[in-house]
Amino acid sequence: MTDTRTRTDREETRSERTDETVDESQQCPECDGQLVTDEERGETVCAECGLVVEEDNVDRGPEWRAFDASERDEKSRVGAPTTTMMHDKGLSTNIDWRDKDAYGNSLGSRQREKMQRLRKWNERFRTRDSKERNLKQALGEIDRMASALGLPENVRETASVIYRRALDEDLLPGRSIEGVATSSLYAAARQTGTPRSLDEVAAVSRVEKDEIARTYRYVVRELGLEIEPADPKSYVPRFVSELDLSEETERRARSLLDTATEKGLHSGKSPVGLAAAAVYAAALLTNEKVTQSEVSDVASISEVTIRNRYHELLEAEEGTVAP
Repeated sequence: MTDTRTRTDREETRSERTDETVDESQQCPECDGQLVTDEERGETVCAECGLVVEEDNVDRGPEWRAFDASERDEKSRVGAPTTTMMHDKGLSTNIDWRDKDAYGNSLGSRQREKMQRLRKWNERFRTRDSKERNLKQALGEIDRMASALGLPENVRETASVIYRRALDEDLLPGRSIEGVATSSLYAAARQTGTPRSLDEVAAVSRVEKDEIARTYRYVVRELGLEIEPADPKSYVPRFVSELDLSEETERRARSLLDTATEKGLHSGKSPVGLAAAAVYAAALLTNEKVTQSEVSDVASISEVTIRNRYHELLEAEEGTVAP
């Protein structure tokens, strides 16, 4: 009887301790207030004092929204979200290249041969026709160049959509896959406000600069893409970052470009050249040491262009635009 009571007391004590632990985990460590979860910001904060206890919480919910039961049933699925950056939109399966089972153990020789045959046939079924093989090669090329240029994922998605449209509109005959892929990436970068110069794109591409420019004009015209002229100010943050300059220099460069735009100095000028000259001029005005050669290497613009634009920007700042 005594043993039974002792066991019961232990279980109750253990239960109380567990409850206390749960309650403590839901209390603010500063003021013992109640913790609430802000799902929009992914943070756990105190409702009393506003202390942020956790941040960057993982959102385990779906990326879609549904407003009724039928819509929820249509959108409900398992697996990763679809993406246009893969030729099959990420809906197919892959067989791991490592010859190991689910427990990490190495496969026998017969099983390895079997898995090799399965990989081969799986790859053949994923790219059954020439269009899918074309798409797979082009999207791989877009991903490679975007990585080399440091472009974000939204640019890669946009470039993939542009290339798919070009393929559907039958714009590829007579043009190389690499040329259309590069042109799609160049157009996507300009559309999303993270432009790269034609020289920078050509440096990571497998086709010549003239072919990229020619194919780009053709794709934009045939697909009716609306692409505004590149803003010189969009290049400034990258140049400043790569040259390791201060925020004051960046603000000064933006101010120089605003003045030049107001006076129409930017018309007919290369936005990359204007941005590079503005960064160089701003660095001198803020007493930061940077040479024309360093700016030229970062912006892929000749020193002569930088000098010419530099004098024009300073004259515009002083109120007398150069003739």
